[in-house]
Amino acid sequence: MELDLLGTHADRAYPILASIVTPRPIAWVTTLNRDGSVNAAPFSFFNVFGANPPLVVFAPGDRSEGVPKDSALNCKRTGEFVVNMVGEEMGEAMVATAASLENGASETEQAGLQTLASTVVSTPRIAGVPAAMECKVHSIQEIGENRLIFGIVHRVHVADEFFDKEKLRVIGEKFHPLGRMASPNFYCRTGDLFEMERPD
Repeated sequence: MELDLLGTHADRAYPILASIVTPRPIAWVTTLNRDGSVNAAPFSFFNVFGANPPLVVFAPGDRSEGVPKDSALNCKRTGEFVVNMVGEEMGEAMVATAASLENGASETEQAGLQTLASTVVSTPRIAGVPAAMECKVHSIQEIGENRLIFGIVHRVHVADEFFDKEKLRVIGEKFHPLGRMASPNFYCRTGDLFEMERPD
């Protein structure tokens, strides 16, 4: 099957790509609304793209009426955000925060989520997540209808049980954030690991 995503099948580009490029990590992004309440929304168009400087990128689309989502508006206004990784036990809460609420409404309040103060940004992180990254916006790029928010990671928080303090490494056999699979509603657990030695 051959698909033309710039022509005949352009209207199917999202579900096709979102179902092929899997599993994807989920950025559960917290930002601050104008009134100081905390917005939380999950994005699977997300990844880490470098270490010097430490760089993450996520891509919040627009609402159905063409207005940017609160996460995008808040990032542009405040210049900061926090990426919270999603542990399996928090999957239902993460999905609940994907609901379309009124502009400026707090998903953390709606979902009953607790937050913790961040260290170098004003935006809080979600309590109980396995890891969180405090980010300051580097730039925002718009390519067609895609909006890419580039963030420099200034602080990382990792739950003690997932981190080797001597080796300064995340313990891969214990750290199992949820992954995003095919559109519209599939996710995956990441606990089924195996090793393959890479050549020198």
